[in-house]
Parts: sequence; C-alpha cells; structure tokens
Amino acid sequence: MPDLLYTILSFLVALAILIAVHEFGHFWVARRLGVRVLRFSIGFGRPLVRWVGRRDGTEFVIAMLPLGGYVKMLDEREEEVPDSERHRAFNRQELWKRTAIVAAGPLFNFLLAIAIYWGIMVGGDIGSRPLVASVAPDSVAEVAGFAPGDELMQVGDRPTPTWEAAVFALMAEALDRRDLPVRVRDAVGNETVRWLDGVEMAELAESPAILVNLGLTPDRPTWPPVIGEVVADGAGDRAGFRPGDRILAADGEPIESWGDWVAQVRERPEVAIPTLIERDGAQLTLTVTPETAREGNEEIGRIGVVVADFDIDFDRYRVVVRLGPVEALGAAVEKTADMTVLMLRIIGRMLTGQASLDNLSGPITIAETAGKTASHGLLSFVKFLAVVSISLAVLNLLPIPVLDGGHLLYYLIEWIKGSPLSEAAQLRGQQIGILLLAMLITLAFYLDLSRLLG
Repeated sequence: MPDLLYTILSFLVALAILIAVHEFGHFWVARRLGVRVLRFSIGFGRPLVRWVGRRDGTEFVIAMLPLGGYVKMLDEREEEVPDSERHRAFNRQELWKRTAIVAAGPLFNFLLAIAIYWGIMVGGDIGSRPLVASVAPDSVAEVAGFAPGDELMQVGDRPTPTWEAAVFALMAEALDRRDLPVRVRDAVGNETVRWLDGVEMAELAESPAILVNLGLTPDRPTWPPVIGEVVADGAGDRAGFRPGDRILAADGEPIESWGDWVAQVRERPEVAIPTLIERDGAQLTLTVTPETAREGNEEIGRIGVVVADFDIDFDRYRVVVRLGPVEALGAAVEKTADMTVLMLRIIGRMLTGQASLDNLSGPITIAETAGKTASHGLLSFVKFLAVVSISLAVLNLLPIPVLDGGHLLYYLIEWIKGSPLSEAAQLRGQQIGILLLAMLITLAFYLDLSRLLG
C-alpha cells in the first residue's frame, strides 16, 4: 500500500506541474495580448481550493479530478459580454493573437523540457559510461563486429557519452533504415567504426529495449555474491544464512554476481530455492523460501540479506556530462527537438502500421513510471517530467478538434479562406475530435490494463 500511495502521489505531482505549465502558457499570453481570463483551473469538477486574483478578478481553481485543466476566457460565443468588455473577448481578437494564445500551451511544455535539460546539463548529468559487457551470439551487434570491452563514442553524427545518449541515438538514427555507423573504442584503446544493418535496425527502433534486441549487454559494476548482513528473523536468517557466506549456485544454476542472486530471489516469492554456499572454505546447501513483497503492482521475493561491502572502481562506469550555460542552452533545445521528431516519427509509424501500438502509454503506465523515477531520485524524476512534457506538447499539437492542434487547424483554414469556418462545421469537427480522443483514451487504458494483467 505505501508503494501504491507513493506512485499515486508522484503521478499527481507530475500531472499538476505539467498541466499548470501548459495552462499557464495560455493564461500568460492571453493576458499579455489583452484578453480577459475568467478562470484558471487545474483539474475538473468540484473546486477543492479557490481564490480570486486582485488584478482583474481571475478565478484560480484546483479541482477534484486532476486529469487535465483549462483556461476560460471572455468569449461572446459562450456568454453575453458587456459592450465595455468586448474588446477583451477572445473571439474578437485578430487571427494572430488567437493563434498565439492557443499555441502557447504546447510551447510552454516545450520550454519546460528545455529548461529541465538546460539545468541538468549545467549542473552535471551523471550517467553510465557506454561500455559493452557482452554480445549475444548471432545477434545484430555480433554480425556488426561488436565485442566485449567496446565503448560507444558516437552513433551516426551523435556523440554518446552515456548509455542514455546511446540508446536515444540508436532509436532516432535507426528509423532512417540506412546502415548505421557506430564509432567505438575497443578494449585495447583503438577507435574503429562498426556498421549496424539498417533494415535490421529499423525493426528494432521503436523499442526502448533496443540494446537487448541488438544483443548488447551494458557493462555495470558487479558485486561478488557475498552476504554482508542478515536481517534478524527474515527468510534468510531462518534458512541459516550468515554474514560472509558466498552464494555459489541457486537451484542448480551458477551464481556469478550479487545481481544474479537478487534476480533468482525476486522471481520466486514463496518458492523454495536450494542454495549452494561456501562458508569458511566448506560448501553446504541451504534451502530458503523468499517472502512475498510488493514493488508497485508487482509481487517479488525477498529474504532479508544485504550484500557485503567491496571496493569497486565506480569511475570506470560513471561519467559526468557538464556544459557551460550557453552551450547547454543549445544542447537542451537540440535534445528537445530530437525527442519531438522521434515521437512524431513513431506516431507516424503507428498510424501506418509500421510500429506496434505498444508504444502508446496511458495514465496507468505513466503513473507507474512516475513512481519508479521518483523512487530513483530527483534527477530521474525531472528527466521523466521533461519527456512527458514533450509528449503532452506533441499530443496537443495533433490536428484533432478539441485539442490545441485542432484549433490551430481551424485558424489555418481561416487564414487560407479569409473567413472562419461555419459554426456548424466547427461543431461537427468537435464531435469527431471527441470521438477520436475517446477512442485513443480507451485504447491507451486497454493497453495499460493488458500490461498490468500480463
């Protein structure tokens, strides 16, 4: 239950920030262009918190249903407007002003992502050095010549100082279906180029698990499978484990690292695991039954033992990427643009049947991700915010009536034909937009529940 509450709280915090930034974009530009804002609401339904601004009487609301928000402006199409206030009505504004106000919401979401990336790059982004631990036999990577000890230096034209940068570069470049050059530094320090097959890469590009699909295993710090501490009266204590025990095998499978042992335990809640250990030079077998614990919506096994301390050269695996303020601004804009283009291209591939609909995530998946990233620390959480902020901007710019992009489409038609669309045409468009949006939300929930239920 605490994990679930933490996930929900993280999701609500993320949602509140993103919605507030989006709606503030509409609000701020509207007021700067002389349009009166009647209400600024975070959420829908019954107000939980309400206050009135002293400047021009704008009502600020935090409402019960947090899945969205809106800015209500003075508009003759919605209510009668006094003659003295008509010049401040949204519908009376010039086309460029209405366009700017509508576009400001997505624009502010892009600006939030840029600000986050800029802050991370100036402060120093800590990442994992892109070192290869192993290459799967007969994989795309092995055919390309990758070998253990390779360090990825550049994918296409994109530098890859971290695994995060390498994964993004592989996904973005692979969509072009061209053979992809990857510059690496091999285990003895020589730089060379490995070529990944473009056709094979295009089939893998949409998946965040692209490294696994390529056959590359990142090199991570590994702890020997030696127990340092045993929790009193835990499953490990009852099974007879003691500090200093080295795990040799579990259920007949060799254990090479602490990670191997953790994986065995996590995957087998309430299942007895015969375990071969070494203690004081002698080998003996203990049988432990992991207790069930919940991690988010997943049931895992735990036995209450802690790894022993070892001196590990973390500098070999860790890299800090830090840029100056001006350079970081350019890099942040470029990263936001790259992420936007990648999302649009994947959407295009989904619409044409070239990419799986599994790329679509709904509120449940987003909430789980919010909880996981928040549990990993502030840096992971703000990176998640940046990605979702870009996603929100891209979604809102799709030319679907009821979304910002739909309104912008109406304004484009108005600009081309010299007059607004008829109210009947706009109403029909709104109905179609609501139907499309309802179908999209239903599909997203279906995919979320499918993942949740396995």
